[in-house]
Formats: sequence, structure tokens, C-alpha cells
Amino acid sequence: MAHHTTNYLTTFIEVADDCPTDHAVEPPASEKPTIAALHYRLIAEQPYARTSDDVIFETYAQRNGVALDDTAARDAFFSKGQPCLRSSPLGKRYGWGLHHDDEGRVALVARDSEQYALLAADPAIAHTRAMRGRRA
Repeated sequence: MAHHTTNYLTTFIEVADDCPTDHAVEPPASEKPTIAALHYRLIAEQPYARTSDDVIFETYAQRNGVALDDTAARDAFFSKGQPCLRSSPLGKRYGWGLHHDDEGRVALVARDSEQYALLAADPAIAHTRAMRGRRA
């Protein structure tokens, strides 16, 4: 079975061109956590502990009552292409950049931080942007 990955290596996903906030905002908490809230919690609580695949599968698992250690479910989930973290609301709407280290593990970087400015200007890493929230 083919495995489609969403992981990036040594890459900085900058906020979307049309991100409505000029500073990073924590997504609102709610009774049924949103994708944004789940992504935020998984990455913010343990920076550089999970890959993009881990974050995306754990989000799916939590929202659908799937066990995190169900390797068959994970294999089935990734047998089809999945949207990567470029489509996460964190970079589209909430002002968070996503830095992937050389092992693919991800951390949040507030758009209004010095670290964001340094990463955005770093020629040694790959750069991409979060997807726009709406068509231009």
C-alpha cells in the first residue's frame, strides 16, 4: 500500500498572504475542539516532538475515535493523499508559522516574533507559505 506523507524536512511554512492577523493568536477552545485547536495543542505542548504526519493523524484519530496506536488505521489514512500543514488554519488564519526541523518534527513560530523573522530570512532552509484563505 502506498504511503503518502505530509512531512517537510528543514522547511519553514510562513503564514498565508491573506492571513487576517498581524500577530499569532491561540485558536479558541470549544467543547468539540476544532482542527485549528487540535493542531495548536499537539504542536504547542510539545514543540519538535511530532512530524506533520503525526499531527494530522492524531487530529483525525481524536475527531473520529480512532486509537493512536492503530497502525492499520494509520496506514489506511495515509494510503490516500492528505492535506499537509500548509492547509492548517494556524497559518491561514491565526498567524502561526510552522518550522520543520531536519527530521521533519514541527514547532509553532509566532509571526510577530524574532524567531519568525530569522527563519523567514534564512536561506539555508526551504520556504513555502500557508495556503490562502480564499481565492485572490
